[in-house]
Amino acid sequence: MTDCIFCKIVAGEIPSSKIYEDDQVLAFLDITQVTPGHTLVIPKSHVADIFDMDSEVASSVFARVPKIARQLKEKLGAKGLNIVNNNGEIAGQTVFHSHIHLLPRLEETDGLDIRFDTHEPDFEKLGKLAQELYLEA
Repeated sequence: MTDCIFCKIVAGEIPSSKIYEDDQVLAFLDITQVTPGHTLVIPKSHVADIFDMDSEVASSVFARVPKIARQLKEKLGAKGLNIVNNNGEIAGQTVFHSHIHLLPRLEETDGLDIRFDTHEPDFEKLGKLAQELYLEA
């Protein structure tokens, strides 16, 4: 895709701070650096989001995440790591080339606050929803 910033990074038209690259995947430091070492892992082929990924692209990208995450942990001394993947504008995606954010957590006061509100479970509703969503393997 000619107007995609990540495709331009893959093509070498825009510089990036690469930390991993092979024939299918590129990982580079996000320019915003939400936490030190904030890394984006992308497929080299243009795929807008998770909904457009086929199993081959998904396998190639997600298979590299643990290796890259371990490197971040080891080299930065990270105590943890958040993995974030926004898909679609409503979910906060701003660059429409699929990417995974790896956010090393160096200290509790790093300014990143990801939390999930909890609710009392309604097991009847959960059961109905699970039946509706069930997908055969």
